[in-house]
Amino acid sequence: MKPQRGDAPLGKGKRPSRPLTELLGDMVETQDTLFALLERRQTPQQARQLHFLTAVTSGLLAKASHDLADPHAAMLQARTAVLCADQADHNGLRAWLRGLQSMVAYWAGRYAEAVRYAEAGTNIAASAAGTTSVWLPVSAARGYAALGNSTKALSAIRAAEEAWNRVEPDEVDELGGICTFNQPRTLYYAADALAWLPDAADQAVDFSTRAVNAYANPNDPAWAFGDQAGSHSDLAIARIAARDLEGAVEAVRPVLELPPSQRINGIINSVQRVHQAVTRAGLAVEGRDLLQQIEDFTSTPLKALPR
Repeated sequence: MKPQRGDAPLGKGKRPSRPLTELLGDMVETQDTLFALLERRQTPQQARQLHFLTAVTSGLLAKASHDLADPHAAMLQARTAVLCADQADHNGLRAWLRGLQSMVAYWAGRYAEAVRYAEAGTNIAASAAGTTSVWLPVSAARGYAALGNSTKALSAIRAAEEAWNRVEPDEVDELGGICTFNQPRTLYYAADALAWLPDAADQAVDFSTRAVNAYANPNDPAWAFGDQAGSHSDLAIARIAARDLEGAVEAVRPVLELPPSQRINGIINSVQRVHQAVTRAGLAVEGRDLLQQIEDFTSTPLKALPR
């Protein structure tokens, strides 16, 4: 089943009110303020709360650095956040940060490292019940799939689906946004994993189609343009595996219409995977227009914008 042509285009409707490049200054200032407060005397409870907030802020800055294609800075921020989470003694927060580290490593092409972080977080999440307990195994699935281990990838996807039966939102989930995980993201991550596996082509089409449909409504609270773009890219890859080039072009077209201000690192990498899928399938001649569009799109990522 193909997504309906009437689906909302990517990047329309609900979106951040300000570009990431405008928000960075405020985020850094908030982190500086929190560090300054931590240097003062406070009660143990106040210290715990400040370390919790500093960990979250540093985690958000790690995500921002990742979006700007700077995995080194992203990992530095994430490690700072982990230290603060330890001081806050919050397992849900520790697990969430391992998920962030897994995501950064995955998109940096360090797949074994992505699996290691995801599995370390899964062990921590065993004592918590937030939605990160779903995020971590499905993150491991992506890493395993990229490494070509279909058995462990499929097992991790099943573990993520089963984890939904035990979820109880925690303090991290209450923050919303990227601090919580949801069903559409589960579909997207599973589709992203399956897109790596030639022997799971039918499942890849199924999950990526469901993910595209799950992100069709930009007014849904779970909607996110980055995950929507990734879902469309995964559907394109799945269709290429089925040698449906026309369907792949249809799937990825909305992504290629995103403005440079939304071309974050994950989207650029997802589209580059579509390019690689076309050439690996031996469709470079028939798909030369698509390849050119992708090359034009990826030549102007968010990190190339003036700041």
